[in-house]
Parts: sequence; structure tokens; C-alpha cells
Amino acid sequence: MNLHDQLLLGQVVAPPDRRADPRHSIHVQIELRADGVDVPLRMCTTDLSRGGCYVECILPLPVGTLVTAKLWLNDSPVCMRGRVVTLHPQFGNGIKFVEFEGSGKKVLAQYLDAIDAYTA
Repeated sequence: MNLHDQLLLGQVVAPPDRRADPRHSIHVQIELRADGVDVPLRMCTTDLSRGGCYVECILPLPVGTLVTAKLWLNDSPVCMRGRVVTLHPQFGNGIKFVEFEGSGKKVLAQYLDAIDAYTA
């Protein structure tokens, strides 16, 4: 049986979600600066979690690119290092957070916890 037949019969199962953290559909200002590039990219997230985010951009960065990121949460910057893990041409990038500056990880967690409490 080929894929088309399996789709018609409902036998194709979506791959499991590999995310370790739940994501939130939220627009947060973010500034990305690829390693070796002086000009920052300013945009908004479409999804945000404790472990990463997704950003829409017309010219996405290549997978594997290391970036310095700055999220603006409640008018305060949260800085971290990240790595591009997904690329969708002419649409955007998935960024995995790999290292936070200072208390950034805690601030992000508190921000997302507050969203969860508000939407519960």
C-alpha cells in the first residue's frame, strides 16, 4: 500500500512532537544577531517556549547558525544564545535556546508560567 492509499484510509500517523517544553502562541519582540554579523534582525516570535521559539522572516537563517537573541518580556530584555534548528524558506526559523545570560532562564519561565495561570 502506498502513501496515498494510507492517507485515504487514515493509516498515516503524524510523527511525535519532539519538543521538551510546551509552546505558547505568542508574539514577543525579539532581536537576533547571527555570529559574525553586525546587523541585528528585529522581529516577533510566533511561538515561544522555555526551550526556544519560532520567528517569521522572509530570509531565514541556515540551520546550525549560532545566534545571540534578546527577547523583550514585560519591557525587560532577556538575553541568550541560540541555534537555528529549522528553516522554512521564505517563512521563518525555529531557534533552540542553548544558554541564558544571568537570570534569563528564570525570567522566561516566570513569564510563561504567568501566561499559563492567566489562560487556565
